[in-house]
Amino acid sequence: MAYTLANLRTDIRNYTEVDDSVLSDSILDTIIKNTENKIYREADSDDNRFYATSQLVTGNRYVTIPADLRFIRYAQLKNTAGDQVFLEKKDTSYMAAYYDTPGTQSGFPKYYANWDAEFWVVAPTPDSTYEITLAYVKQPTSLTNTTTPAAAPAATAGTYISNKYQDLLLYGCLVEAYGYLKGPADMLQYYMQSYQKALQSYAIEQQGRRRRDEYQDGVIRTPLKSPSP
Repeated sequence: MAYTLANLRTDIRNYTEVDDSVLSDSILDTIIKNTENKIYREADSDDNRFYATSQLVTGNRYVTIPADLRFIRYAQLKNTAGDQVFLEKKDTSYMAAYYDTPGTQSGFPKYYANWDAEFWVVAPTPDSTYEITLAYVKQPTSLTNTTTPAAAPAATAGTYISNKYQDLLLYGCLVEAYGYLKGPADMLQYYMQSYQKALQSYAIEQQGRRRRDEYQDGVIRTPLKSPSP
């Protein structure tokens, strides 16, 4: 069963055997958000991959970070010949040593680095409005979101996690819920183990099987012990 916000709240209360006087909607929404963020930090998901294209500003080495960015995967620039060129990731200290006149336009950027929470930086400073494509992992919409997108809010339409990996989301929420309730240690341990198993299978699928090609990588085979006759 795919989870909507309403039936996930119901299941959490049923599993913990408490009602909404203890686990109110606002408390459960915090538990669900904490669980979602924990999953997103612990396992990379193809669903969270996103691409944004914009133009660099001549003479300005700073690029605004997208509001929903969690981390950058790679960056590409389109040169004057129309070819896509990958930028190399460096530390900001390297950028300062490599190009110490950041306010002067210089040429086609070769490197990029994280600058702060709002900007990342390229070097050399661009001498033209080169097209840049940023591949990054975004902050997904939470199941607790009841407003956007307006046509089908996540709370009723579900999310990638709630629609396809219900066990992972439920067990993660129950770990958070039992911690909040200061519930029995054995139940907390049981759901923690269940969450870890679900997370492991989720990570294997997302970071393993979904990124394999049967033709190029071969079919996954499990070695079987065959005793000698």
